[in-house]
Amino acid sequence: MAEPESGDEAAIVRAVLDYFEGWYDGDPVRMERALHPDLAKRRLAADKTALSTTTAKEMIEDTQRGAGKREDPDERRLEVTVDHIYDMIANVTVMSVPYAEYVQLARTRDGWRIVNTLWQRR
Repeated sequence: MAEPESGDEAAIVRAVLDYFEGWYDGDPVRMERALHPDLAKRRLAADKTALSTTTAKEMIEDTQRGAGKREDPDERRLEVTVDHIYDMIANVTVMSVPYAEYVQLARTRDGWRIVNTLWQRR
């Protein structure tokens, strides 16, 4: 079994915090740093059959417009749990005030980047 490299868990948590805190703070630089360009951010649509998908480009643009600032709870709490790391992939669970989100990352040449998320409102 491939063992994670030293510092991987901290780097993964940093990427996830760049994603969430970048969203809440309206910081597109942090958001872009966290995301793989081919991100697929998904949630079950209101009809409970289709999936709604957001791309990296859309997330970065929405962050720049400050969309996440409207979602920032008065008491910001982020519970980040690194569930598993295997070689170049990782799975993370994040519970925040407004969201429950499962996040998958890959270790790229540029570091850990978020490639997939599945989320819903809490």
